[in-house]
Amino acid sequence: MSTRLRKITQQVLVGNVKVGGGAPIVVQSMTNTDTANVNATVKQIIELATAGSELVRITVNSEEAAQAVSSIKAQLIAQHCSVPIVGDFHFNGHKLLEKYPDCAAALDKYRINPGNVGRGKARDPQFQQMIEFACQYNKPVRIGVNGGSLDQAVLTRLLDENRQLTQPEPLAAVARKAIVLSALESAAKAEEIGLGKDKIILSCKISNVQELISIYEDLASRCDYALHLGLTEAGMGSKGIVSSAAALSVLMQQGIGDTIRISLTPEPGASRTQEVIVGQEILQTMGFRAFTPMVISCPGCGRTTSDYFQKLALNIQTYLRDQMPIWRTKYAGVESMEVAVMGCVVNGPGESKNANIGISLPGTGESPVAPVYEDGEKTVTLKGDHIAEEFQAIVERYIESHYGKAA
Repeated sequence: MSTRLRKITQQVLVGNVKVGGGAPIVVQSMTNTDTANVNATVKQIIELATAGSELVRITVNSEEAAQAVSSIKAQLIAQHCSVPIVGDFHFNGHKLLEKYPDCAAALDKYRINPGNVGRGKARDPQFQQMIEFACQYNKPVRIGVNGGSLDQAVLTRLLDENRQLTQPEPLAAVARKAIVLSALESAAKAEEIGLGKDKIILSCKISNVQELISIYEDLASRCDYALHLGLTEAGMGSKGIVSSAAALSVLMQQGIGDTIRISLTPEPGASRTQEVIVGQEILQTMGFRAFTPMVISCPGCGRTTSDYFQKLALNIQTYLRDQMPIWRTKYAGVESMEVAVMGCVVNGPGESKNANIGISLPGTGESPVAPVYEDGEKTVTLKGDHIAEEFQAIVERYIESHYGKAA
């Protein structure tokens, strides 16, 4: 794992999960079901938790949603799912927490956006009321500022101050300052009301990569609160994945960030778990954590005109990830294993030797055999029509012998 210097922040306990204080960076996600639909929401929470989401946020936007929260929590407990649940509140959270104490008690954390708590004179009392509920029920709070719903009172104040300068700053620079200041001022007010620093997580999310990096660098230099990272409204498919990876990797390499979410727009009908997998893969490829055995495979070239190695790499990668919910408790350390599936003799043997276990498939014109390497040594050469099945069996035996309890 990476030994980069980590900024030590105040640790916050969310349910049974430690955030900050040097704890491993936490992967979280959010449901997109109607929270009032208890069965659908419970099903998706379990799917996300099984995929590896360590915190799951749900929308609490209506009385029906608030009423459903305690039932959701009860069903999760009945199904042995202990993932902490975070309530996402906007506009009416103070009313819902007051009217539905079972909801307030069942949630493991509240998420508040200072820009969406209230307007004008109503803002401070409503914010105070939500913090008081957090104190009453001993819940941590994420104070989450979003560029798209920035507290206009803070922005207006900074714009007025900026106009008085002999050399006013650009609007974008003022907006960045407003986002950071909104988070810091809200956190200070929460502490004044009685919420401990060990109950506060901050986030300042925006959809522009360079702006996000600048904002979090500023925020991290001015506080030691635990920080949640995320490129909000990241987008769909490769755009969302690349943008999120670019932004979060730069920040985490600087030691900034205690928990992350990849805010992908899912394709129609696609599983919500993709954002969990992407978050895990960013952390694992950066060397910060390990979640599942990694498959090393080549991109293919004119030497690999067959798609056999591509199919094998995909099948092995899918198999390893699908097995992790079982292996996580059965095989200690298996998540750090590397498996190489290579397509020709150029780099195949070398990469296979460097992995824990690897196979070098024959390229175009090569002898139709596939040497397998375990811990740098060739152990067998496969050939014929069942190479894929035989290699998977070898991988299974390797895991049992190297990571089993008797190993």
